[in-house]
Amino acid sequence: MAKLLTLDDIDPSGKTVLLRADLNVPVQDGQVTDATRIERLVPTIRELAEKGARIVVMSHFGRPKSVDPALSLRIVAAPLARALGGRKVVFATDCIGPEAKRVVDALAPGEVALLENLRFHKEEEANDAGFARALAALGDIYVNDAFSAAHRAHASTEAIAHLLPAAAGRLMQAELEALAAALEAPQRPLAAIVGGAKVSTKLELLAFLAGKVECLVIGGAMANTLLFAQGVGIGTSLCERDMADEARAVIDNAKSAGCDLLLPLDAVVAEKLARGAEATTVPIERVPADRMILDIGPKTVAAIVERLRQSRTLVWNGPVGAFETPPFDAGTLALAREVAALTKAGKLTSVAGGGDTVAALDAAGVAQDLSYVSTAGGAFLEWMEGRTLPGVAALKQR
Repeated sequence: MAKLLTLDDIDPSGKTVLLRADLNVPVQDGQVTDATRIERLVPTIRELAEKGARIVVMSHFGRPKSVDPALSLRIVAAPLARALGGRKVVFATDCIGPEAKRVVDALAPGEVALLENLRFHKEEEANDAGFARALAALGDIYVNDAFSAAHRAHASTEAIAHLLPAAAGRLMQAELEALAAALEAPQRPLAAIVGGAKVSTKLELLAFLAGKVECLVIGGAMANTLLFAQGVGIGTSLCERDMADEARAVIDNAKSAGCDLLLPLDAVVAEKLARGAEATTVPIERVPADRMILDIGPKTVAAIVERLRQSRTLVWNGPVGAFETPPFDAGTLALAREVAALTKAGKLTSVAGGGDTVAALDAAGVAQDLSYVSTAGGAFLEWMEGRTLPGVAALKQR
C-alpha cells in the first residue's frame, strides 16, 4: 500500500472526480437483487462529496456487444441514490461525448452523476487510448474503487490512470490491505482452503499457495481429481481424469515445499446431485462405484477445524462441497461457522473471496463475521495466484 495513492493523498475540493466502480450487480425482473457492490461504494462517494467534489461514477454492466437497452446502467441509479441516503444521482445516457459532458458540467459540488455502461463502446475492453482520453476529458481526478475489475487492462481501469492524477478509493484500499495482511505479511501459521469444480482452473493458485502456506485444504470436485491421481476410487464423482499428472505435481510440490496438503478423509455420497437425495457418509477409500462424492464428511470437517485452530491466518476461495444443494451443504457451512467463531474470538484473521464462497458464507449467516470478504471474483483469484493486476499497477506512484 505504500506505493499507492489513496483518498488521503488527493484534494478533490472543487474538482470533478471520475470514480471507477463495479456496479455489475445481479438484476431480476428489473430489480437489483443484491446491492452489496452498490453499498460498498458509498463510503468513497460520501467522503468525496463531503470534501466538495463533483462525483462521476462509471462502470461496466454485463457483457454487451454494442448498445443494449437491457444492459443499461440506468437501472442502478435509483438503488445507488437510496444507498446514498436519498442523495440525487443524475444519469447520463452515454459515458463519453456531448451528453456525458452536459450532465457532468451541470453538477454542483457534492453532486453525483452515473454514466451509461462503459462496455457499450467496444474501445473500453480494448484499452483504447482514444476512448480513455474521452473519459479523462470529463474530469480532473481519477479514483478506482473497482478492485473486482482490476485484473482487466481496460480503458477505464488502466489507460485512464495514466492520464489524470490517480488514487485508490476506500473499497480498493480495504481490499488491498486485507489481501496484503493475508498473503504478503500474514501472521503464521497460514492456512488456505481452496474448493470448486476444476483443478485445471486453479493450477496456478495451488502452485502459488503451496509455497506460501503451512496447510492447504483442497475440497469440492477438485479434491476428487487429486484423489483419483493417487489411485483412490471415487465412483461416479465429477473428476478431471486427464489432469491426473498435473494433480500429482500439485501433491509433489506441496510435499517439497513443506506444505501439509489436507484432502478428504471421508465423504458424503449419493447416486445423484439432487435436493434431498438419499446420502450416506463413507471413508474416502470406500466410495461405492455407483455413488458420487458431493460433500466432505464429519471426520474431514473435524480435521480441518483442528488445523484452523492451530492457524493464525486463513485465505478461502471455493466451497468444499455442492453447498447449493442440501444436504450437501453441511461441510461448507460447518467450516464457515467455525471460521467465523475463530475470527470473532480474535484467534484467526480470515479473508475470503469469490462468488461461490461469498454465497456460502451468506448461506451460513456469517459473512459479516470474517475479517474481510471480497466481492471480487477473478481479481481475487489472480491476486491469490501472485499475479500483477493492471488496474492496481496503474495506481502506483510514478
